Amino acid sequence: MTTRKPPLLADHLCFNLYSTSLKMTQLYKPLLAELNLTYPQYLVMVVLWEEEGLGIRDLANRLGQDSGSITPVVKRLEAEGYLLRNRDPKDERNRVLTLTEEGNKLRAAGVRISQQIAAACDLQMADFKQLMAGLNKLSSHLDS
Repeated sequence: MTTRKPPLLADHLCFNLYSTSLKMTQLYKPLLAELNLTYPQYLVMVVLWEEEGLGIRDLANRLGQDSGSITPVVKRLEAEGYLLRNRDPKDERNRVLTLTEEGNKLRAAGVRISQQIAAACDLQMADFKQLMAGLNKLSSHLDS
């Protein structure tokens, strides 16, 4: 009877994704500390810089999270003065998120951070697009 060896750690896609994700998050950490933002808060801001007026549920869907996980992040951002949570006139149970003047001012810093991250990744545009396409394809397959 032959015993098959499990794949090496370096041959596990999950480990490569995990370790790369940790490295990426660590890269963001000092840049975001200057703005007094955590990585999850930054992601919320990125979505709101793209589109204001989203409800908590819509924001959570965009981030692949449940609304219960997003609500505390949003509340902290509101306490920092970066956004407002107002009742949705169409659905009183939902809150609509809008950026404050301070939240909009952070947008320029967000652009600088994106540029710094891109420089640290040192990817050519073709490689970036290929990597993003591969990750999107993988994510889509995992959704099914």
